[in-house]
Amino acid sequence: MIITNNVYRTEEEIIQGCVKRDPKAQRLLYEKYSHKMLAVCMRYMSGRAKAEDVMHDGFITVFEKIGSYNGIGSFEGWMRRIFVNMALMSLRKADVLKFSDELANAEWEYSMESSAVSNISSKELMKLIASMPAGFRIVFNMYAIEGFSHQEIAKELNISEGSSRSQLSRARIWLQNKIEL
Repeated sequence: MIITNNVYRTEEEIIQGCVKRDPKAQRLLYEKYSHKMLAVCMRYMSGRAKAEDVMHDGFITVFEKIGSYNGIGSFEGWMRRIFVNMALMSLRKADVLKFSDELANAEWEYSMESSAVSNISSKELMKLIASMPAGFRIVFNMYAIEGFSHQEIAKELNISEGSSRSQLSRARIWLQNKIEL
């Protein structure tokens, strides 16, 4: 690790500084990733204040566990998984899915017009996703954005795979209806 005048020049140097619990390195890591990780948290939480709380807890966990990062895969991906898990833990504590109904055998047809999606900005799309009902938003984010399978979602949220599929289908229909307005 090459540090000149106590300045960390690479991500690897920042990570090593964080492993050593150097506050300067921790601040640099926070400054580099806080915007992206807040966006992750905001996709799951209802409201900026809750998202900021989850982000804060996520950074504490990152700083505690950074020594376990083994360099395989992207560091940002490793961090993102921590923030998603923190958001899911917060949502489980609040039991936001307790009123989600299971439609295990429901087959929902949806087709988003590519022109409808292309006419809306990514910022507008993220606002729509943020305004989804909690169950829809959580499953949609996990499946469509984070890449979880229905089996993984069911395990993480303590719901059935049918509930996961149902929430995703309903989220897509909800989103399609909002885009078409």
